[in-house]
Amino acid sequence: MAATMRDVAALAGVSVKTVSRVVNLEPHTRPEVVRRVRAAIAELEWVPNGSARTLRTGRTGVIGVGVSELRRPYLSMITEAVVSELTRRGLQATVEPTHDQPDRLAALLAARGRLFDGLVLIGPADPAAPTALAALVPTDAVVLVHHGETAVADSVDPDLVEAASLVARHLVVMGRSRPALVGQDRTAHGDESMTAAFLAAGIAAPALRVDGVTSRADGARAATELLAADPQIDALVCGSDELALGALYALLGSGVAVPDQVAVFGFDNLDDASFSTPSLTTVDPGAARLARAAVELLADRLAGTGGDMARRVISPVELVRRESTLGAGLR
Repeated sequence: MAATMRDVAALAGVSVKTVSRVVNLEPHTRPEVVRRVRAAIAELEWVPNGSARTLRTGRTGVIGVGVSELRRPYLSMITEAVVSELTRRGLQATVEPTHDQPDRLAALLAARGRLFDGLVLIGPADPAAPTALAALVPTDAVVLVHHGETAVADSVDPDLVEAASLVARHLVVMGRSRPALVGQDRTAHGDESMTAAFLAAGIAAPALRVDGVTSRADGARAATELLAADPQIDALVCGSDELALGALYALLGSGVAVPDQVAVFGFDNLDDASFSTPSLTTVDPGAARLARAAVELLADRLAGTGGDMARRVISPVELVRRESTLGAGLR
């Protein structure tokens, strides 16, 4: 039998009216009570009636989800996770690709309060985004995901420092000392974090790197160019699984043994990483965790409990070790 609002109230130890206030994002509810109610909703997997809430509150019940593009599998994965989390909370989502066009982003921001109750903007931000976002204030119901540090709105990012540290430690354990970087400029401060982590682990800063790349074809070209420039490279640390999968394709096509000669790392933990040959070692940024944190921040803003300062959540990551660093049959 599906859970009811009364079940949520009983589990959280509050009244049905309090559950209604939390669900309707009404202000002046104590933060600890909000956390208990949200935890009970999550545990019971209760879905509020969005239509009824819209009638009561006058809100649209719709959240705009802006994403720079949907061609990139990682951005699609984060978008799907955000939509799923919003649906779980009884909210509707409208996905709007901005295609890195300033006017599209501006139109999306202008629609907040008219078409959308709030916005979740999924990056990384295009160069024009800072200008478009400059008019925001921290109390606006806008949450940025994967945009890097910002003072204009709440934001959620994977822990790039921890990601770099995990990769560096794994390189040391695997006995690798001559890594090259591919596309680490994809994320703000990603390359600095990786280089710092290498130095902390006793690995010399990579002498070779390729930036400004995004696709599998880019990854294949980068792997070929890097190995031609330095045949002693023993690891490729890629800024995305797409780049890493392209690198794997090029290395295997050239007769380079992975990981015996060159280990390969990705970042994203796409489904393809499990099914590649060899399977791909990758950093898992935790799409569901990022989405949950973003929607929590947005819910606080809609309820008026977010405070006056922009908040930033750094979400945990994990290193998923597979064959591209461990060897065949190990995953």
